Parts: sequence; structure tokens; C-alpha cells
Amino acid sequence: MEQILINLIAGAVGGGAAGKASPQFDLGTTGNLIAGAVGGGVLGQIVALAMPAIGASLASGNFSVGGVLANLVSGGAGGAILTVLIGALKNRVA
Repeated sequence: MEQILINLIAGAVGGGAAGKASPQFDLGTTGNLIAGAVGGGVLGQIVALAMPAIGASLASGNFSVGGVLANLVSGGAGGAILTVLIGALKNRVA
């Protein structure tokens, strides 16, 4: 459960930062946070599946600094990526 919360929060932060850093991809504060949280949750889960050692350490409750940092980075990156993709699609349609 902690892994998902870390991914969602990091994703929301990454999405908010990506939206504000590039006005052409900005979805508004709420849109950036929602897209970021979804992207962070999804990419964070993919990274946990791809790197079994991180997933196993988090599932067993043995938090390691590397595991938490991997979740923060993957969540933030996922949030930023999904926010930029949705912003690009929004601009293309409009």
C-alpha cells in the first residue's frame, strides 16, 4: 500500500511540475495533478513488476532507500510523461 501512495504522490508532483514547466502541455492544476497521479501509479507498478527486488523489499515491509527512491523517480517520471502526452493530445485536437 505504501508503494502505491508513494507512486501516486510522486506522480502528482511530477505531473504538476511538467504542466507548469511547459505551458503548451498544461492541463490546469487539477488536470496536471490527476494525470500525474494516474501516470505515476501506472509506471510505478510497471517498474515494480520489472524490478522484482524492489517489489519484494516493499512487499515484505523492508524498506530500503533504493526502493523508495526508485518509486519516487518512477512515479514522478510516469506522472510527467502522462501529463505531457495528454497535453499534446489536447493541443492536437483543439
